[in-house]
Amino acid sequence: MSVPFSTRDSVWDGSALLLGKEEELQAMSFTGTSDRSVPATKIEITVSCRNLLDLDTFSKSDPMVVLFTQTRASQEWREFGRTEVIDNTLNPDFLRKFVLDYFFEEKQNLRFDVYNVDSKTNISKPKDFLGQAFLALGEVIGGQGSRVERALTGVPGKKCGTILLTAEELSNCRDIATMQLCANKLDKKDFFGKSDPFLVFYRSNEDGTFTICHKTEVVKNTLNPVWQPFTIPVRALCNGDYDRTVKIDVYDWDRDGSHDFIGEFTTSYRELTKAQSQFTVYEVLNPRKKCKKKKYVNSGTVTLLSFTVDSEFTFVDYIKGGTQLNFTVAIDFTASNGNPLQPTSLHYMSPYQLSAYAMALKAVGEIIQDYDSDKLFPAYGFGAKVPPEGRISHQFPLNNNSEDPNCEGIEGVLESYFQSLRTVQLYGPTYFAPVINQVARAAAKVSDGSQYYVLLIITDGVISDMTQTKEAIVSFVPFRDYIDRSGNQVLSMARLAKDVLAEIPEQLLSYMRTHDIQPRPAPNANPSPTSLQP
Repeated sequence: MSVPFSTRDSVWDGSALLLGKEEELQAMSFTGTSDRSVPATKIEITVSCRNLLDLDTFSKSDPMVVLFTQTRASQEWREFGRTEVIDNTLNPDFLRKFVLDYFFEEKQNLRFDVYNVDSKTNISKPKDFLGQAFLALGEVIGGQGSRVERALTGVPGKKCGTILLTAEELSNCRDIATMQLCANKLDKKDFFGKSDPFLVFYRSNEDGTFTICHKTEVVKNTLNPVWQPFTIPVRALCNGDYDRTVKIDVYDWDRDGSHDFIGEFTTSYRELTKAQSQFTVYEVLNPRKKCKKKKYVNSGTVTLLSFTVDSEFTFVDYIKGGTQLNFTVAIDFTASNGNPLQPTSLHYMSPYQLSAYAMALKAVGEIIQDYDSDKLFPAYGFGAKVPPEGRISHQFPLNNNSEDPNCEGIEGVLESYFQSLRTVQLYGPTYFAPVINQVARAAAKVSDGSQYYVLLIITDGVISDMTQTKEAIVSFVPFRDYIDRSGNQVLSMARLAKDVLAEIPEQLLSYMRTHDIQPRPAPNANPSPTSLQP
């Protein structure tokens, strides 16, 4: 996710990474944590529940499931994601999936907590606990048909029902389908009015069962609805198998959740694509009515008005097409960091190892520099008195060249950082806004997707202008997790860099999608024969 940082001069839609300290140094960024090798594959988990506790007085529970994953190092449970809330049901089939990286060689512990949510406006604080289940991802994948059902526990003296989990490996299909449908002469289901129809799409599984993958909006009081166009990943619709059955159910919406079944029809992705050149009409059939009534024809028709397919681009597509990551560094030189000559300082450089700041910079920079062809990195300091006048600066070039603050490679940044430590006086306060504004102005000049700006701020966490900063910095990754137990600040540089940089690809993609920027064609690796000169 890219979070725009608004300044007086521009709006920066790049990525801000912040390495900081809270008692010990912390990394603050847009990231989650990951200490993993390349995953074997991605697994999509579909969640359903049966016979949940009914905690509402005048209606049924409104359930939601929260997934927690467990970190290997600390065994801490961290929230991974939430399903939607489904009103008025004890047997929910949730539409929102969980997509997890699967590592065969690791035990990936999962915890599913189920809650009854009173109001959709307050889902961040679920009120009523309905039970929980613990299991490993491998157990779901290894279940018959990659499907397991577990009893929910955690409410003393109560049978909490069960949770059903289905795992399916996602294909590498990156296409996105956009379609629009309408219906004609659907069955009338409401006593005082017409029907309120909506569609539910299901992907067929290899064992003959079906998994929900999309719901349309409800169109009120009509037998001839026209639904809004919607987009869906092709892999969600058919998992890359173009001939796999897609089932569509037609329902009449009821406020109490007991939606009336109107009928169904089936198709496939391959058949849907025919609508790119012609309308496709499907008969909506109700099996019960068909068995009971000899003269039954159908319960209406659904017409596929349009169907288009676009490719979903990846981070690698943009990098292949020439997008450069412009990496800028800003380092905290305020007095709260401590005397650089003392071992307690984050700037302290022992004869045997780099300072904590230098190790963090080296860990992140050596990875991100591979995506910047010129290897020239602007590097700034802030919060110090700089020579010769001894004025306080919140944006001074580490190389002492205000006309060209670029340093050659990460080694050049480190050299300039060490030189600045010897020439400036640590002071304060800690203001981020000037350096963020500087990078924002540069980023605003490039709008064609050829460059993407990443700002790394290394600080002790004592932030004086947090109000102006917190829009860009939204989460914390404790740096102390990367220091060994002896406390000698030996870092696992690979783990640190992974965690700090993990979200950059998705942030870049989000920016490109928002601005409708497609990757350029990858340049030819070798010149064509016709371009060679004799």
